[in-house]
Amino acid sequence: MLKATLELLAEAGFEAMSIEAIATRAGVGKTTIYRRYKGKEELVADAIESLREEVIIPDTGSFWSDIDALIENAAQITLTPLGRQTVAMIISSAASNPAFAQIYWEKYLQPRRQTFAVVIDRAKARNDVQQDLDPGLVFDTMSGLMLYALLFPPISESWEAYVRRGLGMLFE
Repeated sequence: MLKATLELLAEAGFEAMSIEAIATRAGVGKTTIYRRYKGKEELVADAIESLREEVIIPDTGSFWSDIDALIENAAQITLTPLGRQTVAMIISSAASNPAFAQIYWEKYLQPRRQTFAVVIDRAKARNDVQQDLDPGLVFDTMSGLMLYALLFPPISESWEAYVRRGLGMLFE
């Protein structure tokens, strides 16, 4: 069912695909889908989530080493043809469908944002960063840098170097 959802998402886009088409492609009845999901938005969010690898929050003993590990992990996931296509679909779908945006925020972004706070809390305990640093704002800023650099790749440096340099500006 998730594979069928991803295939249709890539072929038709979020707005054009239907639960009926997903059920037909997956070889299941619509009721099977509705037993598991409240609607198309939740199913698509789960299908996208199935593509993502579990994000491991590093604990290297150094804030910048932890950040570098996160950037490298994001690069491995995102800087692939499927990763780029998935990001484009998420942005497009979230911009045009508030229900999808809300479900994606709740099921995918918010848990990762909360887990990322562990990196900041450890850095605070080591006095690597300011005690009043907002972990959510750092996560949002890092995500924004990553998305921007994905859409408009830097010319003079790698994606990873650009993201790290951008984050470095926050901590100077």
